[in-house]
Amino acid sequence: MCASRPTTARVMRRTGLLVLVAALLLASQAVVQAQNSTGSTTNTSTNFVNGAVGGVSIDPGGMLKKAAVDEQGGLAALRGLTLDPVPGDFTVASKMRKISLRRLEDKIHRLVELKQQLPDSILFLAGLQQIHYVMFYPEQNDIVLVGPAEGWKLNPRGAVVGQTTGWPVMLLDDLLVVLRRMDDPPRSVISCSIDPTPEGLQRLKVFSKSLRGMSPQQAAAGIEQQLGPQSIAVTGVPDTSHFATVLVAADYRMKRISMGLDPAPIPNFPGFMDLMRGGGMGMQNMLPRWWLTPNYQPLLRDVDGLAWQLRGGSVKAMCESDYLDSAGVRHQGGKAGAPFQRWADLMTQRYNELALADPIFGQLRNCMDLSVVAALIAQQMATDKINCDLPFLSGDTALPTARLNAPRQVDSNASLVHATRKWMIAAGGVSINPWAIIKSVDQDKELAEVRTKMTSVNATAWWWD
Repeated sequence: MCASRPTTARVMRRTGLLVLVAALLLASQAVVQAQNSTGSTTNTSTNFVNGAVGGVSIDPGGMLKKAAVDEQGGLAALRGLTLDPVPGDFTVASKMRKISLRRLEDKIHRLVELKQQLPDSILFLAGLQQIHYVMFYPEQNDIVLVGPAEGWKLNPRGAVVGQTTGWPVMLLDDLLVVLRRMDDPPRSVISCSIDPTPEGLQRLKVFSKSLRGMSPQQAAAGIEQQLGPQSIAVTGVPDTSHFATVLVAADYRMKRISMGLDPAPIPNFPGFMDLMRGGGMGMQNMLPRWWLTPNYQPLLRDVDGLAWQLRGGSVKAMCESDYLDSAGVRHQGGKAGAPFQRWADLMTQRYNELALADPIFGQLRNCMDLSVVAALIAQQMATDKINCDLPFLSGDTALPTARLNAPRQVDSNASLVHATRKWMIAAGGVSINPWAIIKSVDQDKELAEVRTKMTSVNATAWWWD
């Protein structure tokens, strides 16, 4: 999702620079301004053919690759032009910024009717970085999201993050995607997976018999060639959405770190291959499945179900060890062995550190928060019960979301240590089941008082501190 706030004339003056760095523009997480049929400007989404999110790029055929690094300074020059200065009211960090969905809806509606562009403050949800509370106000026909927020900037990786904390800000585009999917039956899990194909595994089984005597380089190249491209699948959200690309990019990044193909962005964080002990580990133990899933404590709610608190929102790494049978068919092996579980535990324990150092992991946690909020609104039938209609936020046509290249496949990579018989192909993905999260609830009568204190004193503002 990309964003440009300039006028059409200014965009035209930047055409040369845009052409040079279009392959990385998408990482700026903003929305591209386009010319509509009447000649006025509105916010819409555009499909950058080689756009990059979270350090990956996806071509029109769906092939995912690690994005090229901009070493010539072109992207850095463009970053100075893509975002407007943060308005003064948003620069002050707030532990409890409130966003009214009804008033945000009204604000967007007015801007769209006037054919005006949406400001950065709306596209970045007032700098919101996490959601701690969801408050329902029947007397005001409103739903209010509450959490920490601050002013925003583009960091060196091209992500929109908080000016002081460096944590990624939430995006309107991701909120729209989940609000528009939570009422669709069945209420499915949101997920992505990157897995070897059955055909590739069968070829690999045959090839593995000839590994002895090969150099590590020959063995790795042979394994990758025989396995072929791995398949990518996305469920629960459109596979062309920015939300889906965040899932896939976070999973891809985790796998490359685990396999030692990319260095961890924080110190003293070994890859799995560094944890592996020599001897006693055959091929069947080198097909781990690592996946990322939400890690929340039970939600809290008040007696009337009008005040809800999200607690402990983070991300947990899960692991299973799979194996190949004699026919080259992959089977789930159940509980992972100690080295595999140790790496998953390390990923869980240091996830927030990773998320600060590598924004894609922070963006994933943000998407999980937004999923829980959308599921809660749908489960409580809040828009009907409190008469809070949100056609622009929850409707599919009034306000378009980003439409990116759908990820379909990615080249296989093999990691080897010491001897050619020690190799690994990692699989797994991301699994978000917000419906399970909102079923685990404790009651706290004091939340009613918190809800009262958070009521806006301004009858028109769409956000307040």
